[in-house]
Amino acid sequence: MTATGPESFWEERYAGKPQVWSGRVNRVLAELFADLPPGRALDLGCGEGGDAIWLAEHGWTVTAVDISTTAIERGRRAATGLADPIDWVVADLGEWTTNKRFDLVVSSFLQSPIELPRASILRAAAALVAPAGRLLVVAHAAPPPWASQLHDHHEAFLTPAAQVAELDLDDSWKIEIAEVRSRPATGPDGEAAELEDSVVLVTRS
Repeated sequence: MTATGPESFWEERYAGKPQVWSGRVNRVLAELFADLPPGRALDLGCGEGGDAIWLAEHGWTVTAVDISTTAIERGRRAATGLADPIDWVVADLGEWTTNKRFDLVVSSFLQSPIELPRASILRAAAALVAPAGRLLVVAHAAPPPWASQLHDHHEAFLTPAAQVAELDLDDSWKIEIAEVRSRPATGPDGEAAELEDSVVLVTRS
């Protein structure tokens, strides 16, 4: 059956493979927050939970949201035994709301080959950041060298300036980082490559 909407698309993608992502934490997240005091964190589009689990292991109280039930169940299983359980939520980020406020909101590669109201999701997420809290947005800045081999690669690649503009922040925010960072990666055929990520970190006053 062909996926007709975001929920069906992502559920089919996760259900079609025993594992989609590596399970490792996003490199930028680990570099920036490994030594900072923990608080309350929100992981947007958490997938199979690599970032959420890393945050919980480092003392954060984590809410992790994804549209795919299969992805959330894999994250929940991978998190078995954590001292502080993660609040796993199956929801469409375009519709999900909460009364909670967070010291850190993380969006790692919230990009999609099908329609996604990314700007409105991120602006709504910014509203959930507590005073003195941070919003970290990491996106693909360029296609991988093997992109021509993929059937579902992302068509939109974002510069840091485009990401900042997309957030539409007011004067209560300070831009801490807005830059492209490179990271090593391994392609589907084992080839080594450098990938470029657009990294934006902003802090609310």
